[in-house]
Amino acid sequence: MSLFISDAHAQAAGAPPGGATGQLLILGVFVVVFYFLLIRPQQKRAKEHQAMLSKLAAGDEVATAGGILAKVVEVGEAFVTLEIADGVHIKVQRGQVTSLVPKGTYKSA
Repeated sequence: MSLFISDAHAQAAGAPPGGATGQLLILGVFVVVFYFLLIRPQQKRAKEHQAMLSKLAAGDEVATAGGILAKVVEVGEAFVTLEIADGVHIKVQRGQVTSLVPKGTYKSA
């Protein structure tokens, strides 16, 4: 059988190309890339959302996470009272307010 196929000889086990420092360098690059592409933008959006919620005041027009467009009537510690139609008020958690909308959007919708 060895007439047609040459025998394979195992090589001595050696270190992988690049060594341990190369592997650590690649791991470090991945951590930096994940930080700048995923973690940092998410923290920035969370900080902007908290700032928007802290500035929330009566009379502002907002959109909620459920897609409700409303006018802020009262702002409490944990809840916000919203007017979704004339004389119709609902209470939602403060964190469910996702964005402020331009003035006049509530009445025109």
